[in-house]
Amino acid sequence: MSEKLNLNIIMKKKTKIGIIICDRYSTCAGGKCFRALQNREGAFNIYKDDEDVELVGYTSCGGCPGGNIEYAPEEMKKNGAEVVHFATGFVVGYPPCPYIEHFKEFIKEKYGMKVVVGTHPIPEKYRITHTKLKTWEASEWDDLLKYVMCDEKTRLAYN
Repeated sequence: MSEKLNLNIIMKKKTKIGIIICDRYSTCAGGKCFRALQNREGAFNIYKDDEDVELVGYTSCGGCPGGNIEYAPEEMKKNGAEVVHFATGFVVGYPPCPYIEHFKEFIKEKYGMKVVVGTHPIPEKYRITHTKLKTWEASEWDDLLKYVMCDEKTRLAYN
């Protein structure tokens, strides 16, 4: 192995993350989230292609009003997590989670961790439903959906 190649391996950035899903999807096996992580799609496109991203925790919020939010990030942080992703189900479920902003602020304040809303791209069928229902018309949704509202082709691939 050349010294140059060895140096690249040593210098590769590694980010450890945790994913918290909405409890109404607690039986979800995570397939869309894991595919998006591997393909750097949806909210995972914030990580560079040459950056290692390691999932160190995956759990539900514990059900409304999110009792697990108080404890799960602590375990994730002990496992090295720097970032917590709220799964896309938080914004595509109906109704969307009313506690997202509270959860984000709590985790940032208590654990000092970055919080990203979203994992996989929003499936097109959810975009259509929420557009008809006018769910995401308020301006605060622009920030919440910025990482997961992808192009139509990608949304269809996640239907």
